[in-house]
Amino acid sequence: MAKAAVLHRYGEPLSIEELDLAIPKRGEVKVKMKAAGLCHSDWHVVQGQLPLPLPIVLGHEGAGIVEEVGEGVTSVKQGDHVVLNWVPSCGTCSYCRTGRPDLCEEAARLMATGTLPDGTTRFSLHGKSVYQFLTAGAFSEYTIVPEQAAIPIRRDVPFEVAALIGCSVITGVGAAIHTAKVSPGSTVAVIGAGGVGFNIIQGAALAGAKQIIAIDVVDEKLAMTKTFGATHTVNAREDDAVSAVLDLTDGIGVDYAFEAIGRPETMADAYNMTRKAGTTVIVGIAAPHETVEINAFSLPSQSKTLTGSWLGQGNPPVDYPKLLDLYAAGKLKLEPLISAVYSLDQINDGFAALKSGQNIRGIIRFEE
Repeated sequence: MAKAAVLHRYGEPLSIEELDLAIPKRGEVKVKMKAAGLCHSDWHVVQGQLPLPLPIVLGHEGAGIVEEVGEGVTSVKQGDHVVLNWVPSCGTCSYCRTGRPDLCEEAARLMATGTLPDGTTRFSLHGKSVYQFLTAGAFSEYTIVPEQAAIPIRRDVPFEVAALIGCSVITGVGAAIHTAKVSPGSTVAVIGAGGVGFNIIQGAALAGAKQIIAIDVVDEKLAMTKTFGATHTVNAREDDAVSAVLDLTDGIGVDYAFEAIGRPETMADAYNMTRKAGTTVIVGIAAPHETVEINAFSLPSQSKTLTGSWLGQGNPPVDYPKLLDLYAAGKLKLEPLISAVYSLDQINDGFAALKSGQNIRGIIRFEE
């Protein structure tokens, strides 16, 4: 059995259920969850913006301890500390073979089906399958994931901090370093001071950007961004974000602009505040039916690069340990990202805080 937060119907609160949990099959790992982050991607599913099979155990940003391994598992063993990898790449598709495991075709299939690689799930309720988000199902006391989705980490990092590595940190830092390849002395704008946005700011600072402009509508969050590397802030509720960024860059625009909210209008703003021949990186996730309006003539005439970033274009088995080493060396600030800690029973309170914009990152801490 496993106590888990289950979404039964879109737009409704999650329900705390005692689920049946099967044993891990070949190539699978059972993880005792210790901490899980509340991410906007989970909230998109709750709202029906990312339609998936229901009922489903949400949660994908998580850390825990290996409880049991299935036959053939070699990369982890019982007792290992792990962070979940919600893009468990297959290693054989065309994207994996060409150095882009973040775009793995098999991982994308699993995201759409809410299952493990064999097409089934280990969760069930009253004899019926309960699906798991991004192969993870992290909002559960225990979960079973493919071996590739359990990345071993150092043991001296608190689980609440380690959990953040699994999504907000690798996505944000990776967007700056891997996707945009922010250069020393450059100018940067980041729209959205949430879990991912703060880490984009950290990534840009690590890369040596000289000017980092943080944009949000919450003054308290904007004030905090300066401790992560922001040099300027813009409250988009009070000022037009594009005009403010142009004013701060002598009318030119920034070398790199990042959108970390997931709204078409702010995606367009990011593009419009990017200088000619600059780079716009879309990190936020919008609903699949939404579109972004961009001036067609500007595409050739301004020669900007417009790209997306999925999982920070990262490779979790390599990047998770590196990011935790940076944290241990004092080069990444992670504790301040945690705004509030909730029990699993309080998960709907955590989502309410996320929706209101008051948390940078809420964390579910699982009981011993």
